[in-house]
Amino acid sequence: MTYRVETPETFLTQVNKVFRKHPDMRMSFQQPVAYLANDPFQPGLRLYPLKGTLRGVHAVSLTHSYRVTLTLFVSEKESTLLHIGSHDEVYR
Repeated sequence: MTYRVETPETFLTQVNKVFRKHPDMRMSFQQPVAYLANDPFQPGLRLYPLKGTLRGVHAVSLTHSYRVTLTLFVSEKESTLLHIGSHDEVYR
């Protein structure tokens, strides 16, 4: 079972900005995206739902400081990556 992972242009811009500052994060980013494409409910992914104003959005930790937020459409087997950045940047 595979899921489609959408990467909007705004997300790709954020990814490039993060990778320019932290080139070592490429590997930390590639594994979660591969998990999302295969099965977003794998325990190793550590996907968790957000609450409050970000209700309906999920997050994945890349490192202790960096996160990726995404929407997950289970019935359509699709994930849309929304934001990448530090904890404070992503949860605004």
